[in-house]
Parts: sequence; C-alpha cells; structure tokens
Amino acid sequence: MRAEELRGKSTEELADQLLELRREQFNLRMQRATGELARHTEYSRVKKDIARVKTVMNEIKRAAQSAAGKTQDKQTSAGK
Repeated sequence: MRAEELRGKSTEELADQLLELRREQFNLRMQRATGELARHTEYSRVKKDIARVKTVMNEIKRAAQSAAGKTQDKQTSAGK
C-alpha cells in the first residue's frame, strides 16, 4: 500500500481501511502469540500500513482545519 493510493480515498474509505488493518493486526498478534504465524514480516507490514493510513487521515484533517482557519481569518478581517 502506498501513500499516493491512500490520498485518493475519502475519509470514510480510510476509516474502513484502518478498521480492517487493525483487525488483521489483532489476528496476526494472536497467531504470533500461539506460534502459528508463518510469515513474521506480515505483522510489521500491517503496522506500517496502519501508520500510513493514520498519517494520511491527519493530513486531511489538518488541511481542512487550515482551510477553515483561512476562511475565518478572511471573515474577521472583513468585519473590521
């Protein structure tokens, strides 16, 4: 999964992706605890994918906040 692919998704799609990845992480963690995990690199891949999704979600959130702040600044300066 690449960050460019994630940036093209909506916030609902990203939230669904995050939930799916967290479930996968839980399952892998349980497999690792019981000794059933065949590919140990899968757990770290999922961790990194979760971090990517959360990073893109924060980017979107901050962009929305800065856009709202600019709009609010324009309204405040127009009222003076």
